[in-house]
Amino acid sequence: MQTRTFSVSLVLICCLALGHSQPAFAKKMYKWVNEKGETIFSDQVPPEQSQHRREALNEKGRVVEITEQAKTKEQQAMDNRLEALRKAQEKIIEQQKANDKVLLSTFRNLDDMQASLYATMQSLDSQRNVAQGNLKRVELQLETQQKQAGTLERNGKKVPQALLDDIKKTEAQIQIAYGEINKHIEKKNRVKAEFEADIERFKFLTQSPEDTAQGAEQATEHKVADQLGLYNCATEALCIQALGSVREFIKRHATTPIDTDTDKLLLGRAPANDSDLSLSVSRIEDENKKQQLFLDIRCRESSLGAELCASQKVRDIRAAFRPFIESAVGK
Repeated sequence: MQTRTFSVSLVLICCLALGHSQPAFAKKMYKWVNEKGETIFSDQVPPEQSQHRREALNEKGRVVEITEQAKTKEQQAMDNRLEALRKAQEKIIEQQKANDKVLLSTFRNLDDMQASLYATMQSLDSQRNVAQGNLKRVELQLETQQKQAGTLERNGKKVPQALLDDIKKTEAQIQIAYGEINKHIEKKNRVKAEFEADIERFKFLTQSPEDTAQGAEQATEHKVADQLGLYNCATEALCIQALGSVREFIKRHATTPIDTDTDKLLLGRAPANDSDLSLSVSRIEDENKKQQLFLDIRCRESSLGAELCASQKVRDIRAAFRPFIESAVGK
């Protein structure tokens, strides 16, 4: 069958001539706007026109189906990145809810948490003391071995190879002992930072006045969003305006530059050093199709990077996100 393609003016004239009692089309038709801005009607869509957004019309000229414009590779990659951020946000929210439930069921008050922190620090200090005791023991052992070797040399005697080997082994043991002590110090700092974060979270969950005005679940939802760095937009236009304002926020707090800058995503370059903070803000929809901005903070994948992301500095950045936007857009 030969494809029938009409300009919009010809179709309208035909419709008027047929009158209201006759169908506008003999069969299913398609309508789209080509790259020249012309509106096209046809009973088939040529392959070279398939990338355009089009509407399928029934015999009465009513729209029965819409096919959106084909996305470029760059647009699809951006959609994939936004979807990944949305899933990451949902995962973090669910994990935070689970952590909050455990936190509230484990401790009765702040005194309980402080006591638990003290006991944990004491236990970690005891483990480090054992490691330091081992270090002292091997250092004394090395001192004895070196004295033996020195005495032999002063007496003009050759130091046995076995003694030289023992000295090397003891020196290696000392390095291992230092490494163990450093691990204990890092662990203590990490556990303390995580515990202090839990204490601040417990304060947030139990001392907010919102708990008296809202149900516990609703209050927790609001707090989780606030802690994560979420900004819920009243309208899509407000979200676009807010996204434009957060460029300054990212530049103020991030140590890496923005790599991607669109109307849906401000993506910071991945952290390269232990002290780097990479900030990204995405405009996405929640499960209720409401627009929101999500602040994503990334640190380097290392023990120091993990400690940084769990620090008060990062919590302060998240806490400052919503007030910054509200100030910039006038709430």
